[in-house]
Amino acid sequence: MIFLCYQKFLMSLRVLLSHKKIEIILKRLVSQLIEKFNDFDKVVLVGLQPRGIHLLHRLVELLENNYGLKKVIYGKLDITFFRDDFRRFDKTLSPSSSEMEVAIEGKSVVIIDDVLYTGRSIRAALTALDNYGRPKDIQLLVLIDRRFSRDLPIQPDYTGVQVDALEGDKVRVQWKEQSKEDTVFIEKK
Repeated sequence: MIFLCYQKFLMSLRVLLSHKKIEIILKRLVSQLIEKFNDFDKVVLVGLQPRGIHLLHRLVELLENNYGLKKVIYGKLDITFFRDDFRRFDKTLSPSSSEMEVAIEGKSVVIIDDVLYTGRSIRAALTALDNYGRPKDIQLLVLIDRRFSRDLPIQPDYTGVQVDALEGDKVRVQWKEQSKEDTVFIEKK
């Protein structure tokens, strides 16, 4: 019985991006950031807790190791209590910590998240960023854009890949820190 349930679960998963494709996409996203900003002295990368942090770390690693940037300025932002739906959950939410020991006043901010779905997380991030100052501008970088699923008029400036998924399907990003390798799956309803 357990084997049949596991087999059904595996059949409902489809690999969207392999480790190699993710590696290529990350290098392209970093190249786009360098093309846009060149000098990162007035740029702050902000990863959204919890899932955008892994993407943030990969981008920072590539910028520093592959492109020789001395020190990329970045922070980690928790948006739990800025979401418009946080009171709708049956269970008590446990927030992650925000690590925003950076000044964003007058700087370009790039919000980083793994999957852009309804846009509500990004709206919450924009509200949360108000607590840290007034940036020059704010841009959005996502690994996966579920482009036909928006509740709000939010679009990414930098996109790894666009995915057309049915309502109810889940797009799951697994990083090698959590599993054996980087992979993006779509879990069918």
